[in-house]
Amino acid sequence: MRFMLMHKLDDTKPELWNPDPAFIARMGTFMAEANQSGVLLAGEGLRPSSVDAGRITVTDGKKTVTDGPFAETKELVAGFALLQVRDKAEAMHWGQRFVDLFVESGAEVEVEIRRVAEWEDLVPPA
Repeated sequence: MRFMLMHKLDDTKPELWNPDPAFIARMGTFMAEANQSGVLLAGEGLRPSSVDAGRITVTDGKKTVTDGPFAETKELVAGFALLQVRDKAEAMHWGQRFVDLFVESGAEVEVEIRRVAEWEDLVPPA
């Protein structure tokens, strides 16, 4: 099963988007361990909405394009990790370990853990 961990940070707090070297080292260790264990398929951090960001929305058939920063949005997805794990419990375990990196830094974070929709989930059985 594949799960995506998405961590959200407050876009109005620039210090959260510029982690200190100790945090970066802990994150590197975590990512290396997840990679070596075979669960990490991909993982990246994202820049704040003030840096090269855009949003495209469609409402009632009308498309609207907005450039960042997104002042109306406080919490934005700041990064993700795509994991290949046995089940939700294992995904939650890795999510807890990921959250601990932020706890050690005293940072507030929200991590959403969601199962990736597989093709079989979308196609009705024949």
